[in-house]
Amino acid sequence: MGLLDRFRGGRRTSRNVARAHASELDALADWARTRRGVEAFVEPKTTVTDVTAVLVAADGEWTRRIVGERGARRLAARLRIPVYDVNRTGYPQRMRDYDARRRIEQRRAREQRDE
Repeated sequence: MGLLDRFRGGRRTSRNVARAHASELDALADWARTRRGVEAFVEPKTTVTDVTAVLVAADGEWTRRIVGERGARRLAARLRIPVYDVNRTGYPQRMRDYDARRRIEQRRAREQRDE
């Protein structure tokens, strides 16, 4: 290993990160295009993760990806969907209702399987 190899490797890593970031944005865009009434909610950076975007469809179905602040705003602009700061607006009720329905469905499926 040469003296500067350590520094050259960092550039490759940043390209890989950029590719991963782009694939996350593409995954969110594909998800949004296949659902109705999608809105974006930007979650703040935590000690564990960078800024994340939560996309919520009209029926409450949702998905989350780590995309960074600028990535979330750019995605919303590209898809022409509203974007909200989750610290200001909170999560939509339909998202919580969707999760509650899913838990009920899963519990019923387990009960039927156990009978």
